[in-house]
Amino acid sequence: MSTTASPDRQRMTPSEALVETLVAQGVREVFGIVGSAYMDALDLFPAAGIRFIPTVHEQGAAHMADGYSRASGRHGVCIAQNGPGITNFVTAVAAAYWAHSPVVFITPETGSMSMGLGGFQETDQLAIFSRITKHQGHVNNPRRMAEIAARCFDRAMLDMGPAQLNIPRDYLYGEAEFSIARPIRVERGPGGTASLEEAAALLARARFPVIVSGGGVVLAGGVDVCARLADLLAAPVVTSYLHNDAFPASHPLWCGPIGYQGAKAAMRLISQADVVLALGTRLGPFGTLPQYGIEYWPADAKIIQVDADPHMIGLVRPVTVGICGDAKAAAEALLERLWSQPGVSLSELDVRRAAIAREKTAWEEELATWTCETDPWSVEVAADDPGMHPRQMLRELERAMPPDAMVSTDIGNICSVANSYLRFERPRSMFAAMSFGNCGYAFPAVIGAKAAAPDRPAVAYVGDGAWGMSFGEILTCVREGIPVTAVVFHNRQWGAEKKNQVDFYSRRFIGANLESPSFAAVARAMGAEGAVVERLSDVGPALAAACAAQREGKTTVLEMMVTRELGDPFRRDALSKPVRLLEKYKDYA
Repeated sequence: MSTTASPDRQRMTPSEALVETLVAQGVREVFGIVGSAYMDALDLFPAAGIRFIPTVHEQGAAHMADGYSRASGRHGVCIAQNGPGITNFVTAVAAAYWAHSPVVFITPETGSMSMGLGGFQETDQLAIFSRITKHQGHVNNPRRMAEIAARCFDRAMLDMGPAQLNIPRDYLYGEAEFSIARPIRVERGPGGTASLEEAAALLARARFPVIVSGGGVVLAGGVDVCARLADLLAAPVVTSYLHNDAFPASHPLWCGPIGYQGAKAAMRLISQADVVLALGTRLGPFGTLPQYGIEYWPADAKIIQVDADPHMIGLVRPVTVGICGDAKAAAEALLERLWSQPGVSLSELDVRRAAIAREKTAWEEELATWTCETDPWSVEVAADDPGMHPRQMLRELERAMPPDAMVSTDIGNICSVANSYLRFERPRSMFAAMSFGNCGYAFPAVIGAKAAAPDRPAVAYVGDGAWGMSFGEILTCVREGIPVTAVVFHNRQWGAEKKNQVDFYSRRFIGANLESPSFAAVARAMGAEGAVVERLSDVGPALAAACAAQREGKTTVLEMMVTRELGDPFRRDALSKPVRLLEKYKDYA
């Protein structure tokens, strides 16, 4: 079998056509669990130069494909056995959908001659994913294998999201003539001329413009252009929720993330804006809600929203100018127009820079003294708990983090508080489950990121609850030689949900407390390194040693023993004080 794509038709099997298409699309790694449904194609992977990375669970495989694509900018690919193997993809595919990750998940299906008979491992694999994919390709004839497979890969990139390639398992056999297509890549433009002119005029006249740099800036490779635009305007740059890597933290105009557990400096500055340039962000509701008691979204500001997806413009927040375009190209076009616009005076630019510096200094001073949570319940439990205060521990992790590290964060209370402390100098460095917010994301995602960028340190932040869903993938790290570091916050609870029980249910902790064995000991039993960290002075050295061990091919689990104190809940408006009407519930009132 040839391993180079050719535009000429060649006679081959559908399995060969599938694998030739993977090669033409630049696929180098595929994550999954071995299965008979696609074994004929799998047998060809080594000859084609494709590494198959067997995982512990199919959800982990799809998260790895997601992390791989986010770290590399290329397709992430996963495959599994038909039926239950494929349904295990669902949660991870949904996370990739909201992260705009070009994941191609290949779903071998039960045989075409028994479909609909309720046979072994049969389910409707297209309907399950219909609302969480950008494109679904179903091979309805073996001779269309190469055509439909190529379209799935192209659409994942063009539509910026996951694509499903569904293949009846018997369609991998036989022979036919196939043409292997070259990948389609479309250059994206800056948006409409009139909208760009209007946006440039608004920015030039703005009293206090603020830029929100979002995930679209990272995807477009536009961080440097965003920085040049900010420099010209002397505009503070805040990053959208969970996109802390969308602007370099060392830049004088960087102000931190908005959204849950973000930076107060960012929120106070954007609250002063008369013009907001939302660059490559959909301004999702969870990333613009009030935090720390601050109603920071500027109700009267003019909003310029740039997004490559026209359906996102004005969806969450009303906009003054909508620009459907690539974030990098749009920023370049705005820069070009702003050079010819009459700008504000140098003294006004100095006023902006002074306001930025003042708010950043105040926030840094607050963070430096914010060593523990002050809510009465947190104070109470911290007094009786010998563990480290989470905020102090996160600060030590921040100080010790290698400058080129990739960090994934899971969902949970301490992971969310980490949003205040995670700072990056380069894009494609922070990965989170985004709006889907599923547990068990961070560890497999960072394994995929490490496979894509093996020379960069890879660190996952995981709460002990979410860790129970994902730690089995330690075996993937050990078996496949993909070394990463997992920082597990061991506070013996589902912290995010427990905070609701503190605030709304009189501390009746049902299902929220966890008692677990030593995660470090479990890691060692699985062939990885494991260390228990109980003192703040040991946090930084432990992280440095674990990241250094990655260069030696070692995966390390750092078990951080922290108190049960809790930060703010996800949303204070998410629950209401319950009213118990029945007599038997009177003690619960």
